[in-house]
Amino acid sequence: MHIATRSAEQTEVHGARFARARPRAAEALLVVYLTGDLGAGKTTWVRGFLAASGVAGAVRSPTYTLVEFYELADATAVHLDLYRLQQPAELEGLGVRDWAGPGYLWLIEWPERGTGALPRADLAVTLRAGRDVHDITADAQSAVGADWLLRVGA
Repeated sequence: MHIATRSAEQTEVHGARFARARPRAAEALLVVYLTGDLGAGKTTWVRGFLAASGVAGAVRSPTYTLVEFYELADATAVHLDLYRLQQPAELEGLGVRDWAGPGYLWLIEWPERGTGALPRADLAVTLRAGRDVHDITADAQSAVGADWLLRVGA
């Protein structure tokens, strides 16, 4: 799936589409990798996703805290930003294994910094910032991800 957005609001709407179509996280761990340069819109996409999932408060970038948690109706969303990680082994200190099961939804910015220490993605969302437009590409990485894309209408 590929889409071009021209504003932060449109990027949030795109994230919201994926939230409304997502499988129930209570049945299995769901994982979304978000890649792109600084300022590409990763946190903006997550903000739209979480708002559509029922999060009423502020959605902060976990750049300095590395992780933020949000309670959803059927799951706990774990928003990870791995930009500051020096090596994947640093994830162990966060206790990520405790969140790697049914009832959790992971939204991971900079997943390439956690290679080998992260669960496999169901969806890979790539954001690229252009001069007047942001390109967003979503690819299924599992059978769950393929079904998810179908429900989004890709």
